[in-house]
Amino acid sequence: MPIPDDVTGDEIDKDVRQELLSLPKGLAEEVSRNLVMVARLIDEDPEGAYAYSRIALRLASRVAAVREAAGFAAYASQKYSEALAEFRAARRMTGNVDLWPVMADCERGMGRPEKALDMAGAPDVQKLDKAGQVEMRLVAAGARRDMGQLDAAIVTLQSPELASHSVQPWTARLRYAYADALLAAGREDEAREWFAKAVESDKDGSTDASDRLAELDGVEFVDALVEDDEDEDGADSGAEPRSVREADPAPRTGTLEVDEADDVDDVDAIDDEDIDDEDIDDEDLDDEDLDDEDERDDEESAERPGTRRAGESGEEGDGEDTPRG
Repeated sequence: MPIPDDVTGDEIDKDVRQELLSLPKGLAEEVSRNLVMVARLIDEDPEGAYAYSRIALRLASRVAAVREAAGFAAYASQKYSEALAEFRAARRMTGNVDLWPVMADCERGMGRPEKALDMAGAPDVQKLDKAGQVEMRLVAAGARRDMGQLDAAIVTLQSPELASHSVQPWTARLRYAYADALLAAGREDEAREWFAKAVESDKDGSTDASDRLAELDGVEFVDALVEDDEDEDGADSGAEPRSVREADPAPRTGTLEVDEADDVDDVDAIDDEDIDDEDIDDEDLDDEDLDDEDERDDEESAERPGTRRAGESGEEGDGEDTPRG
């Protein structure tokens, strides 16, 4: 695939550039330019990013940063089984636990929320930094909602990070996920309060909390162009404006809409005491068996429509991720 002339490859992170030093100079440059294109396109054109990631993977599959980039590109393209295989490969190469939440979310994407909850109770979670633990909590709450345990999802999101007045990079998405779960449970007044708090902390517009809040307040969005066209066709300019906007799909935050809530005793998916470590399938965490399992995942698992940046919230039925987290 063509790469713009202004892409030199020097734009990549210095740590990634360090990893590529193991390659011949010309090859390292070509791989780095493809990785730059992955980063450029992954939000706006996931399929394009995926195509560039496959080129980089073909050229340097033994570089962990390349496997990780390929995983995120596949994840953004909803190819969850493939993404999980790449994340496992990267983790096997580096021993890094940072990818644990997004790996768990891939399990959700393949329709295995129980597996995601097992991962939420694994010892690896305690090795994550604060951002990673919050991302894991979002994934666990999403898995609860996948299983119809709506009240349990709400309790899972109740945490010191949610109650904190300090605004962190994850604050808006956590508050949004909590508000969305409350609204799904019919607790509209509380949901409005938390959507408002999400708006306060969402400085970069990573969620559509302001739109959701406006909808709860009964604000209608009008397409001015449609109104102008009606006026030109002789429509009564004093007529009520026609709202043409429906609720936007929520960004993926690890939640999916369900109708009913299951029993919520002992629901905190992050607490190790709530999930016995023996319930975790060690075969999926055994490095020696990962490749075989990846093949089985590809053959047996159907990829789910709808997205999840690990950890922005999206709802399967009515339209953050993440990890991303």
